Amino acid sequence: MVDEAPSVARDVFGRLPDGRSVERVFLRAADGFEARIITYGATLQALMVPDTEGGVDDVVLGHDDLEGYLSKRQFFGATIGRYANRIANARFMLDGDVVQLAANNGSHALHGGLNGFDRQIWQIAEIGDGMEPWVTLAHVSAHGDEGYPARLDVRVTYRLKNPAELLLTFVGHADRPTIINLTNHSFFNLEGAASDTDILNHRLTIGADRFLAIDPDAIPLLEPPRAVAGTPFDFRTATPIGARIRRDDVQLRHGSGYDHNFCLDCARGLQPAARLEAPRSGRILELLTDQPGLQVYSGNYLDGSIAGKQGRLYRQSDGICLEPQIWPDAPNRPDFPGARLAPDNVYQHRSVYRFVSASSVRWCGGVT
Repeated sequence: MVDEAPSVARDVFGRLPDGRSVERVFLRAADGFEARIITYGATLQALMVPDTEGGVDDVVLGHDDLEGYLSKRQFFGATIGRYANRIANARFMLDGDVVQLAANNGSHALHGGLNGFDRQIWQIAEIGDGMEPWVTLAHVSAHGDEGYPARLDVRVTYRLKNPAELLLTFVGHADRPTIINLTNHSFFNLEGAASDTDILNHRLTIGADRFLAIDPDAIPLLEPPRAVAGTPFDFRTATPIGARIRRDDVQLRHGSGYDHNFCLDCARGLQPAARLEAPRSGRILELLTDQPGLQVYSGNYLDGSIAGKQGRLYRQSDGICLEPQIWPDAPNRPDFPGARLAPDNVYQHRSVYRFVSASSVRWCGGVT
């Protein structure tokens, strides 16, 4: 077992075609737990986590070099904004005015548009060492960027907490009314990003008894959230991800698997939302968040067309995304949690990725 004092380091991960450098920050805790963050997209490039036998593996999909991130947009580990997920027809009403966005997912806007936050060079604003090493990255999005109103100043902080927790904090300020919805888009495989296994045998628990049904474009239907009971979306008790993913279900067809928002009841602040268990390594991830939704994406569109870490071709269900966020298309749905940010308010989002060997957890919404 690795046993080193917490520390922080940084290097140059690569350079863009225009010569700008992309830095990488290493946040190291005890026993080999380590997060590596690059300034391109404020991306979690690697997350090293011990298993039950003391071996340490990287558990997030991605690339070993910058060229991999530049060659094809896959959102591996990136900070997503201004608006994570989809906005129908790439437009919405804000204070009586129509806002037209850049469409990059058919006629819809997805993950911030053509050049979202995942494609920007973020600035390293602060770095801290000590027992809880951390880094804060900052980005300024100009008024009109991808069609969004307001100058938006955003920061994301990655912090390691003992014994093996990664805390993400997002903060945003705007100079006029706008919308905002930030998240991290890591693809997890708790057996290891370069392992020869997919995530279909991972056991998943989600603290939600409702989910949003979607149309074939993955836009939420004009109906209230549906109950998960009696559907393939019932993960209120630990269930292998692949147990029902091949069922002939209209919603699974629309998402080509799981690509749906689960409705959390986290009104009290930071609350447990999901638990992911890997059968071979014994790694367990507990996700806590203060956000009202959790987008669960089972890597349905990974098609083997790109090589990831150690040259592994990523294929369908090689990783799963657990993305805390506001609900998709909320700016067009007054019945959904709001995404409007006023200039006198502060956007805040906290999520914790906690790795444990065994734990007893009470979930949001009273699910245990």
